[in-house]
Amino acid sequence: MFFQLQVWAFLLWQETAVSFDVMSMWNQMGWLAKAVVVVLFFMSAWSIGVMIDRFLAFNAARNQSRQFAPAVAGALREGKLDEAIKIADRYKKSHLAKVVVAGLQEFRAHQLSTEIPGEEIEASRRALERAEAIVHAELKRGVSSLATIGSTGPFVGLFGTVVGIINAFKGISTEKSTGLGAVAGGISEALVTTAFGLFVAIPAVMMFNYFTNRVESFDVEMSNSSSELIDYFLKRSQRAGAGK
Repeated sequence: MFFQLQVWAFLLWQETAVSFDVMSMWNQMGWLAKAVVVVLFFMSAWSIGVMIDRFLAFNAARNQSRQFAPAVAGALREGKLDEAIKIADRYKKSHLAKVVVAGLQEFRAHQLSTEIPGEEIEASRRALERAEAIVHAELKRGVSSLATIGSTGPFVGLFGTVVGIINAFKGISTEKSTGLGAVAGGISEALVTTAFGLFVAIPAVMMFNYFTNRVESFDVEMSNSSSELIDYFLKRSQRAGAGK
């Protein structure tokens, strides 16, 4: 079917010198094909919005984390927990800062109060795990919609293709002719909606894979930071116990 559509489109171009005026093509389309194009347009706009939002968020997280990591490491080497927490609070968009500050606050709360039950290391580990889960959900916000758009976009376009083919056969029935003029409107609808569906789906799939890989790399960084922070807490607790 798709090969026949390509052949018809080529012949239509050769014999009638089809104009690619967008407005004229839009005016010739039926209401159902227009509805398909409008749906695809909103899907495209949504996916572009998600791409821009995630791209800015991921770049901010990466840049701030690169500044945060050496600053907090220096404060922890000097044993300044309060200073490390203040540093983390300054980097609101850093995924590492959001996780590390949760562990630091939990560890400090156990050290300052004897009324909090539980072992401080385990409590800090649980706080880090909760923070990792929350940040992971924040990073993935909207990314799944790209997968949905990428998988449904071609089918929405295919629906427009079917509508165009139906209109082409209706043109044949109305004109009582099998010439290209009778099927031109339907074929143009079919080709436009198919192309638009692919135009929406392909970037969405590509960016979904890209963002998924970035989220996975952020997860690894958060996991490594949590592990290093737990090691730091263990060493600090051992030194505190040896000093008593």
